[in-house]
Amino acid sequence: MYILFEGIDTCGKSTQIELLADKYPHIITTHEPGGTTFGIKAREILLEDSLRSKRAELLLFLADRAEHYEEVIKLNKDKTIISDRGFLSGIGYALANGDFDFEELVRLNSFALSGHFPDKIILFITDMKTLTARTITKTLDGIELRGLEYLIKVQNHMKDSLEKLDIPYLLIDATEDIDSIHQKILTYLEI
Repeated sequence: MYILFEGIDTCGKSTQIELLADKYPHIITTHEPGGTTFGIKAREILLEDSLRSKRAELLLFLADRAEHYEEVIKLNKDKTIISDRGFLSGIGYALANGDFDFEELVRLNSFALSGHFPDKIILFITDMKTLTARTITKTLDGIELRGLEYLIKVQNHMKDSLEKLDIPYLLIDATEDIDSIHQKILTYLEI
């Protein structure tokens, strides 16, 4: 089973993935971008926010996704794989960046994933107050420096996109406490 944990920065995805990995050591955890050798290089470029062209940014995310699918997802298709981010983030960021068409983005991501979308998606939804409190305590990367309003816009695009897709999903209120969120995830995934 291939499961995406999606959401903007500081929403708690990584914390929940760590809790699942501790409880179920047989699951494979990964992330995009950066879950492959190529992805590490792509992530550095993307987090610098040095690309002028938003099309170039999109294509770099797609290249990372295609490589990640071949190296991680496809090779472990008989196992439970949990990815910290994936194509839904890619669509959310692309839509927030400008003039991209949702259906075209779905087609491009389908191409990158060889038509194999995740079996389930868990989307963490936060609010401006929580986002502000959590980002104050960290060093922001180039994408986070685009601003909190930008990140909320990305989140809204992810949620709207998820509702249009035919993939089972769970929405998580990221402002709840860690244990409550963990229990909801365990109930939903039934690993």
